[in-house]
Amino acid sequence: MPAAAPQPLSSADPAAVESTCREHGLTEAEFRELHARCVGAKATAYCPYSQFRVGASLVSADGVFFNGANVENASYPVTTCAERVAFGKAVTEGHRQIKAVAVATDISPPASPCGMCRQFIREFCDLNAPVIMFDKDDNFIAMRLEELLPVSFGPEALPPPGSLVR
Repeated sequence: MPAAAPQPLSSADPAAVESTCREHGLTEAEFRELHARCVGAKATAYCPYSQFRVGASLVSADGVFFNGANVENASYPVTTCAERVAFGKAVTEGHRQIKAVAVATDISPPASPCGMCRQFIREFCDLNAPVIMFDKDDNFIAMRLEELLPVSFGPEALPPPGSLVR
């Protein structure tokens, strides 16, 4: 039987924010910046087909923030999720160690990243990295990547380059 989803917390509740930050190794300023940026990024979404806006923000281990929004395409599989847009920006600017990820949508309760994005996040985040999900009312759920992607496959599972014998 699947575990029950955590109950959303209010981002307006200082105790909830402080507790979340302490548990996930974030400062309150990082939490607030991630929240503001992912909500703001949502406004830049290109989603004429689904009308489902998603904004993402992440902070690198160096403290640099990157934002992204979903970009849809008439050929649905070509659509790019907000999380992958933000990660693409970070990676192409030389930031490959990501400390935390935040996403925001226009629904309630908070929505989690899709499976493809979870795997993409896994490439650049430690399994203990927090993924903070905000809903339309600014309530949030914070989970570690390992909770969202248990028994994951990551870069360390691959053989070193040149080690395969033909």
